[in-house]
Amino acid sequence: MSEITTSSTASDINVVDGILDRALDVNDISTADALILIAQTHPDIIDRIRVTADRLRQIQVGDIVTYVINRNINFTNICEQHCSFCAFRRDEGTEGAFWLNTEQILAKAADAVALSATEICMQGGLHPGAKINGRSLDYYVELVTAIKTTFPQLHLHAFSPQEVEFIARQDGLSYADVIIALQQAGVGSMPGTAAEVLDDNIRRIICPEKIDSATWIKIVTTAHRLGMPTTSTMLAGHIETPSQQIAHLDRLKQIQQQAIALKSPARITEFIILPFVGQSAPAPLRSRVGRDQPVLADNLLLTAVARIFLGNYIPNHQPSWVKLGLAGAQTALTWGCNDLGGTLMEEHITTMAGAEGGTAQTVADLQGAILEIDRNYQQRTTLYELI
Repeated sequence: MSEITTSSTASDINVVDGILDRALDVNDISTADALILIAQTHPDIIDRIRVTADRLRQIQVGDIVTYVINRNINFTNICEQHCSFCAFRRDEGTEGAFWLNTEQILAKAADAVALSATEICMQGGLHPGAKINGRSLDYYVELVTAIKTTFPQLHLHAFSPQEVEFIARQDGLSYADVIIALQQAGVGSMPGTAAEVLDDNIRRIICPEKIDSATWIKIVTTAHRLGMPTTSTMLAGHIETPSQQIAHLDRLKQIQQQAIALKSPARITEFIILPFVGQSAPAPLRSRVGRDQPVLADNLLLTAVARIFLGNYIPNHQPSWVKLGLAGAQTALTWGCNDLGGTLMEEHITTMAGAEGGTAQTVADLQGAILEIDRNYQQRTTLYELI
């Protein structure tokens, strides 16, 4: 690597260079190595990390930047839980509460198909009243069946591990029972949301009613075993420490290593950092964090370290243009990301928290952002097959 002619100590430079050189030789780096990288503050050293992440992205997935034409449908914001970062949830019967019926959901899906969407991403609040004949699973299955019967060409990327646990708990079923039923109805993959940070000390503060880390991992690994791919996420930039961030990445790597060892075709398809947006979030966490919008520089360094640490196992990395804005997400494409996400067409959860990135992007918006950094674009499916 080139010489740094700044005030950084030679020992710092040598340690970082050793880690980056090992990574460029396609070797795994340790959690201790990742902690050293995430702790760097000198601009020249951080740029070396960026260059390494970008080079690994090129080695692992090439120069094409992918995107998906999809629609996001949040079918209800009525929720039994009270996460400290969430401005989306409402109690039933209160102002702003909504619960879309099947006709409304099908109308949104029809609009998406008219715009050439290949995917519906569907998640919602944990609504105890969402049942048919007293069963939660019947409600979710009927919803999926209605969409797939009407639009069989759509891939349904739907229902997080938290929603799977909710259905299982409501109906006294196993996680496998729920996943199999949803899969048979037409769900093609599971969003890896509700992960937040896979550290129970953090979860007890920011989402005490949510499933714990072990349960999230169990549901994701069960999905893989049953042939359902998942994504993976991390809610970053609030009260978690760098050590907890790296431990989260390590847990994701272990999940993927397990799927690979089992020769499962269903694995984690992508990793997405979801930076904390606090502008309209509940006051206690917002006050503790002390800012409303993500810090782009922090997100970019974490993005690069995630590529270096995870890229040998989870090759597709995506920034959140909803949270970072399209320009911020575009920048992340030079810090290790290779995918710009979806058009979404609508988004409520992050927007209601005060995100400034918007709720939709056109295909032309995404393509233009990619071309501006001298990379070529390619439409993909949910499972990263090129179209």
